[in-house]
Amino acid sequence: MKRIRTRLTLHFTYQLLMQWVMITLAVMILMLSLFSYMANQDLKRTFSTGAVDAIKTETYIENDKVKINRRWDKLLKEQGYWLQIVNDSGRVIYSANAPGDLKTSYGAAELLNIQETRRLGFYHVISVLEKDSDGSKPVFYLMGKQDLGTKQLKEWFQKYNQEGLVRKDAIAELRRQLDGKENYLQVVDEDGKILQSLGRTGKSKTDKKYRPLDLVSMRAEPGSYPMELSVQYDGKSGYTWLLHEGKLGHAVEKQSLFHDAIIALMIIGVSVMALTLGVSIWHGYRYGQPLILFASWFERMSEGRYSEALTEKERKKVFRRNGKIRLRYRLYKEVIAGFYEMATKLDASQRERKLLEQTREEWMTGISHDLRTPLSSIQGYGHLLESGQFTWDEAELKEMGKVIREKGDFMLELLQDFSLTFQLKNNAVRIPLQPIELNEFVRRSVLRYVNDATIDKASFSYEEWDEDLTVMANPKWFQRMLDNIITNAVKHNPDGTEITVRTGKEGKSAWITVSDNGQGMDEETQSNLFERYYRGTSTDETTDGAGLGMSIAHAIVIAHQGRIRVDSKPQQGTKVHMEFPLIASA
Repeated sequence: MKRIRTRLTLHFTYQLLMQWVMITLAVMILMLSLFSYMANQDLKRTFSTGAVDAIKTETYIENDKVKINRRWDKLLKEQGYWLQIVNDSGRVIYSANAPGDLKTSYGAAELLNIQETRRLGFYHVISVLEKDSDGSKPVFYLMGKQDLGTKQLKEWFQKYNQEGLVRKDAIAELRRQLDGKENYLQVVDEDGKILQSLGRTGKSKTDKKYRPLDLVSMRAEPGSYPMELSVQYDGKSGYTWLLHEGKLGHAVEKQSLFHDAIIALMIIGVSVMALTLGVSIWHGYRYGQPLILFASWFERMSEGRYSEALTEKERKKVFRRNGKIRLRYRLYKEVIAGFYEMATKLDASQRERKLLEQTREEWMTGISHDLRTPLSSIQGYGHLLESGQFTWDEAELKEMGKVIREKGDFMLELLQDFSLTFQLKNNAVRIPLQPIELNEFVRRSVLRYVNDATIDKASFSYEEWDEDLTVMANPKWFQRMLDNIITNAVKHNPDGTEITVRTGKEGKSAWITVSDNGQGMDEETQSNLFERYYRGTSTDETTDGAGLGMSIAHAIVIAHQGRIRVDSKPQQGTKVHMEFPLIASA
């Protein structure tokens, strides 16, 4: 078994490793996909800053030559942004989607002003400086977007402002300009309360107010909101004009770093999967053939054909001409040998079961006979009493009642024994134990038989041990055990049999023997004496009882953690020997 366990371990360990490789790759792909999704979502919320950082990470610059992923050109155009990369001398070395009014070179103060104000004319600009590293010179990234909303809002503020609010006479004009658009104008105070709202989709109630971080979020994460926000602050009144402009949402492409990593992992995964599939097919063919052999073997065994381990065709598949197992089946050579052994044992067990079934049928026949005899007597007397054709005196009625009672008692005892033998066999009876002194207990039991005037066909004697013998036992069940064994010796022996009961001690065990000089038993009866479904071949058919007494006695001995054996030969008597664990006497 150790050898086959080692072989199976070595053969299937690498398969498990391959499965873990596939699982690891799948998990990595899922994790990268999740990270990519999260990065894209963050990029949509804060496209300007996030996009510049991503572009800077993916851009390679050497000697003012810029290599950038072309996806960004398309993405910047879709989002309405332009990009310029300025070297350390102020010259633009790369430009994408840049309008014609942008410069191709910038001065030092001009770049500083752009960084401080974040504006270049009517463009809103995000700038990032990449310092020199690995010997490369620093470069300055500028990414901007035309801010038409700020320009429009500034014109309206200059034209219609009165003490920080829209003049009443200009409200109709502003509404006309906003009509048919998704844009709307709001004026809020320092606490975010809406003082004025113009436009179809604006907040209709002026008692509404923004929470402290609402407007900050709109500016910091413009991709999370469907409206572009332009702001004009009035320092005198402290009021702020807000112009909300509708925008078209654009899906952000996945970043190329994650995209390339995912593609590479997918290629690796597909390759490993194809290799695993090929190995699995080979292993399936190699290990599937023995399994099919075992399946057909199991099918024959389920039909009870245990002697047909392998057919002639299967034997040729498994064994070579020289008798050795073929390589394909060599891994399971212990299994095949085990199958042969199991089939042999099952075949023997099947024969034993058939013999047991036959014995049980014979026993049931005996039980039916034992019940039919008293029932016939009871039924006969019942018909006589029911017919009313005869007149019975008191003595006759008593005699009939006695017969009916005795037959009924016999049947009741028979049924109780029948139930008890199954309960003891299945441990369904709880037997509480207590210390008893064995010599005195057995002496009283034997004395009952000595004083029983109804037993005249046997004589009894008792020989006890000269020391106290204390065992754990249940008096009721212990008495039942002794009664069954002694009664069995009386019933199945001729008149004049001498029955001797002895007690003794051997090591840490106390023993009881019940011996007689009767007719004894043959080997078959002796070997099956304690079986529930066996009636001894030497038992007289006219003898009362169902053959359950010794089976019950055996079960009681086992329940007391004891042992029982029988020594007997035909015409040489029988000895029943029982041993029980001793305990220290009180």
